Amino acid sequence: MGNRDAVIVEAVRLPVGRRKGVYSDTRAEYLLAAILKGVMDRTGIDAGLIDDIIVGCVTQNEEQGNNIARIASLMAGLPKDVPAMTINRKCGSSQHAVNQAAQSIISGDCDVVIAAGVEHMTRHPMGSDKVPEPEELNEKYEVVTQGEAAERIADKWGFSREELDDFAVRSHKLAAKASENGAFHREILPIEVEKDGERILVTEDEGIRPNSSVKKLAALKTVFREEGKITAGNASQISDGAAAVLIMSREKAEALGLKPRAKIVARDVIGSDPTLMLTGPIPLTKRLLEKTGLCVSDIDVFECNEAFASVALAWMMEIQPDIEKVNPRGGAIALGHPTGASGARIMTTLLHELEDLDKRYGLQVMCCGGGMATGTVIERVN
Repeated sequence: MGNRDAVIVEAVRLPVGRRKGVYSDTRAEYLLAAILKGVMDRTGIDAGLIDDIIVGCVTQNEEQGNNIARIASLMAGLPKDVPAMTINRKCGSSQHAVNQAAQSIISGDCDVVIAAGVEHMTRHPMGSDKVPEPEELNEKYEVVTQGEAAERIADKWGFSREELDDFAVRSHKLAAKASENGAFHREILPIEVEKDGERILVTEDEGIRPNSSVKKLAALKTVFREEGKITAGNASQISDGAAAVLIMSREKAEALGLKPRAKIVARDVIGSDPTLMLTGPIPLTKRLLEKTGLCVSDIDVFECNEAFASVALAWMMEIQPDIEKVNPRGGAIALGHPTGASGARIMTTLLHELEDLDKRYGLQVMCCGGGMATGTVIERVN
């Protein structure tokens, strides 16, 4: 097959909804079907050309079970012979969907793949699919919550409560500025849903708090330790949402008259300490840079998922990027973290950031529950 490039042709996301917010009365399948149809409509691509659909979703039970990727693809009107599968790599699920789609294209197995993600945390609470860990695991590792892991990271790297809250305020301020300036307009697909018996059009992210301040956040109680540092204010929001990325071989995109917008340069995944759990982005970033031959200074935009402020701050302390390049439009603390959808949401935002800034390289990393991380480097195509 020779060397094949996997390129992003389109990327789109729904506005992120708050827990018990605008999407409360809307099933997850509808959100996913809407974004699958939306990413195709934006390019005008014949749905019959799609070789596969890969969807990230973490809590695969009830409405999100039964291979939601296949259910939603049929709801979206895709031909019955277009296959679809649902994968779970925790918070990195739909980023891994992007990476897996790229792998299938580079290998020559596919030419056109939709990588997407969905999570409705209101209707399917995080952990509602959880069962007690086997004793064998408990004998090998101390099993703690992600929140406790975030507390331990804050302790290990020496972050104060005020530093965590200050980072959280930064996220809200940047997201609010981007929203007010219309920076999210191109990447968001408005969606009409029913809420409390009325039809409403959702056009903006629901979780951004423009008036957030360190003083306000300081009043919040800690969640995981009585004398801890992690609060609802300096952690990612529980959210609902969906996003999709259309990936093709460069040859197929050009044959269809579609402009490649970014090339997927490198993909990787790593395991990390399952107790400290959320530190994987640090070694993974170093490995991605080594793989590509790039330096930290070569990356124009970094997207490090804000699962908790302590996670992002520890990553920044170790990697030493220019902070102005990190999550320039805010992150999950402000925008929300619909777990299975976040990877594709962040990739969508990263692509648009590079285009709007007229920059070249973007690097995305995400920590994953259980001690893993997913990573991707993209290069904008002029």
